[in-house]
Amino acid sequence: MQMGISHRTEIAGLHSRVQQGFTLIEIMVVIAILAILAALMMPKIMSSPNEAKRITAKQDIGTVMQALQLYRGNNGRYPTQEQGLRALIEKPATHPVPNNWKDGGYLERLPNDPWGNGYQYLNPGVHSEIDVFSYGADSMQGGEGNDADIGSWE
Repeated sequence: MQMGISHRTEIAGLHSRVQQGFTLIEIMVVIAILAILAALMMPKIMSSPNEAKRITAKQDIGTVMQALQLYRGNNGRYPTQEQGLRALIEKPATHPVPNNWKDGGYLERLPNDPWGNGYQYLNPGVHSEIDVFSYGADSMQGGEGNDADIGSWE
């Protein structure tokens, strides 16, 4: 029986220590550590939205390029400059009218770039046979860094 009382005393002591919780100093140390980590991570997080938009634009351009390849495979040529990317969602009515245009089109819709502008199309392209590109964050041709054009040539 003595052993049972001693064991209960240990459990009661442990139980009271568990219920005490954290001291104010411990909480303040944790908050200070979190504040330091947040300050170190903030520059990386703030630059991420523009990088995410550039990645989205590259993925969109890749999708449009695949649709253009399929269009060419079916029709023997890319849409003309005048027909543009619209030829991927509507059968062109201007010459040369594609003979084997896929019912339903090659894309469900034409995407806008992440900055809200339509993607550009050049046939013939400057960088390759055709070019699909976005002017980027500044919506102007050229630029450097985050304002640089994003295209199928990358």
